[in-house]
Amino acid sequence: MTDPLAVHARLFTIDTHIDIPWPDVGDAFGPSTRRVDLAKMRAGGVKGGCFAAYVPQGPRSTEAEQAAFERARAMLTVIGAMAGIRGEVRARLARNSMEIEAAAAEGVIAVVPAVENGYAIGADLDRLDVFAALGARYLTLTHNGHNALGDSAIPRADLGDEAALHGGLSAFGRAVIARLNAIGLLVDVSHAAKSTMLQAVGLSRSPVVATHASVHALCPHPRNLDDEQLDAIADRGGVVQITAVPAFLRRDAKEGEVGVVDFVDHVEYAMRRIGIAHVGISSDFDGGGGFRGWHDATESPNITAELLRRGYDERVVAALWGGNFLRVMRAAEALMA
Repeated sequence: MTDPLAVHARLFTIDTHIDIPWPDVGDAFGPSTRRVDLAKMRAGGVKGGCFAAYVPQGPRSTEAEQAAFERARAMLTVIGAMAGIRGEVRARLARNSMEIEAAAAEGVIAVVPAVENGYAIGADLDRLDVFAALGARYLTLTHNGHNALGDSAIPRADLGDEAALHGGLSAFGRAVIARLNAIGLLVDVSHAAKSTMLQAVGLSRSPVVATHASVHALCPHPRNLDDEQLDAIADRGGVVQITAVPAFLRRDAKEGEVGVVDFVDHVEYAMRRIGIAHVGISSDFDGGGGFRGWHDATESPNITAELLRRGYDERVVAALWGGNFLRVMRAAEALMA
């Protein structure tokens, strides 16, 4: 009988979307009340993580966008400072796919920075280069609420949003995608309106990724991806990272009512729809993710165990846990100007 813990220990595993508490309290190595800290990652056999500098949507004004930029820059600096050694836990900032793989081979946790919400760049393309210099590997185009780049899947009435602002991507949003492609950052379409997302997939020269999304056919949440969206991402070589937010897995469900089986149902649906090569795993821990059986990073082997129980072999599980995401990272890096 296959030992799930042994299989999990052999895998390269990367969680592609983890939030960090803000303001930072200096507990990244743990012990902490976070669902993810570096000690929990080591205990759960998670070899790398994309840590997001998340900026909530605010007013579309010069002053507010400047504040959003400063927050994102400060958060990326804190994420970069997670590198180091404490006891048996070692972590390293990884700025590309080769550095991620090298860290994993050495038993060092790869810390991969990212930015969630293009609001953080306001209307200034040069801010993307600032984020890239701080190690960011992807930009999530929108969050909840429309921004200068494009329309969100969830408009914010409290910010004056109509159902749509740009009809998908704005002209600036199109320029953002071109710059992301040029500097090797992935385009993340999580949170984007369907119009924005489909336009981004069509425009990007590199495969796009949804770093934390789930399946609309199983749970009709406006944040989830329908079959047309899944197909579009796969057709251009991208990957959909199924995420662990209970409300995205079962309609009107609370954390205690959702379990590993519900999560893997979404993974399995996506694999059957668009193929194993275009599906992955993410948690959105400390940003709403977590359920019975995968409450924090220490319980990550439970996802591997359920996939093995359903008959998937180690090769498939390895692709889901990191191989597919690394492939799209390498594709984006290959297109750098």
